[in-house]
Amino acid sequence: MKSDTQLQEDVLAELRWEPSVNAAHIGVEVTQGVVTLQGHVTSFSEKWDAERAAQRVAGVQGLAVEIAVELAGTDRRSDSDIVYAAQNVLQWTTSLPKDTIQVLVENGWITLTGTVDWEFQRQAATRAVRHLMGVTGVSDQIAIGSGVSLWAVKADIEAALKRRARNDAQQIQVEVHGADITLSGVVQSWSERALARHSAWGTPGVRSVVDRMTVAA
Repeated sequence: MKSDTQLQEDVLAELRWEPSVNAAHIGVEVTQGVVTLQGHVTSFSEKWDAERAAQRVAGVQGLAVEIAVELAGTDRRSDSDIVYAAQNVLQWTTSLPKDTIQVLVENGWITLTGTVDWEFQRQAATRAVRHLMGVTGVSDQIAIGSGVSLWAVKADIEAALKRRARNDAQQIQVEVHGADITLSGVVQSWSERALARHSAWGTPGVRSVVDRMTVAA
């Protein structure tokens, strides 16, 4: 088990290793395995990348993000400009059905609503708008429709986890309630936790995935 000091050093090193993040502007505090990121960045995409970098570090038990997005003057855009840009990029995203996502922008913060059939489509929508100039944050309120029947059951999900996470699949429990899936158990890292969630969302018809997994100390 890593000490808080070692974990802090590892997170700082990972932030410095991530080329899309200016680690000089981000401070790291660690208390009992919970990492807090503080400071400022110049774009929402940089903030997102900093969060992902911290989660990649083994031993991180939790993550609190207190990073402010401070746009440079040349990067500022009006809310109406951001709405237009977001609608345009969503229309050009091939994995999304046309006119299924609605866009609301307030002070640079994008809120996406609407309904899609698959989780990968919801992820594609948020990924498409995350890097737009002038964006200060993104809220995903997109729903997964119930038009696709849930044909895969517990055995199929567990098989997918075993194929992709191997040993850790034995420690992950899967419960299926209609179109809702609950994952529990212990994984060895945040990346394996994300892999288990991805496997569950990859089942057609899944409406929600409840993550009750914990990362081993």
